[in-house]
Amino acid sequence: MKILMIGDIVGSPGRQAIKEIVPRLKNSEGIDVVIANAENSAGGSGLTPKVAQELFDSGCDCLTTGDHIWKRPEVLKIIEDPRIVRPANLAPCLPGGGYTVLNKNNLDMAVINLQGRVFMQAIDCPFRTVRDILPNLKKKTNLIFVDMHAEATSEKVAMGHFLDGEVSAVVGTHTHIQTADEKILPAGTAYITELGMTGPYDSVIGQDKAKIIERFLTGMPVRFEVATNDIQLCGVIIEVDVKSGKALSIKRVQEKL
Repeated sequence: MKILMIGDIVGSPGRQAIKEIVPRLKNSEGIDVVIANAENSAGGSGLTPKVAQELFDSGCDCLTTGDHIWKRPEVLKIIEDPRIVRPANLAPCLPGGGYTVLNKNNLDMAVINLQGRVFMQAIDCPFRTVRDILPNLKKKTNLIFVDMHAEATSEKVAMGHFLDGEVSAVVGTHTHIQTADEKILPAGTAYITELGMTGPYDSVIGQDKAKIIERFLTGMPVRFEVATNDIQLCGVIIEVDVKSGKALSIKRVQEKL
């Protein structure tokens, strides 16, 4: 089984990359399932029903999110969709689910979304949260994919080792710059610290360069604008053994529009 996991989709340029590149990769790589982080897909921050449907129509099977999940109030209309997951370690009273089980090609597979705490909002512990989730989830499937949406490299690396052998893959999102440390960990879990961004790379992590530089120079609030040039899709292709749930390979993807 081959899974394409895609890093943070940024605005309409990122959605265009999904629309044009995902079908191409499905055909050329034999992709069975597409999991994409969509928390920046609506105007550069947040998710809306219209944007979510566009991504599903373009070939995404599951959308993970992160710290911008509540940026757009309209997301409440779709947050209970089982194909959309928000961080599992947010307050348990909030709507939506932090994990989901999908059926693809007559196989059940799970997606868990976690959010880091280092240099980020103070929320529940992602390590204890996923530890509590896994026992019941593993009764349903041994194909489990984790999006660790976090700022600190150390927190992502720690999560990879914490879950090694317990899940099929742990991938990092949020920082938008793809890392070159993809590997199969000792107990069989595929890992990469950061998938990278799907969107305009002639930018500062997706936003217009001039606006970001102005903010750094002056320290004054500036309205960010999504950039438009050098559009790329970034992520990884992971092949897993469907019987054991162990990863067989992980390959970085960087595809230009």
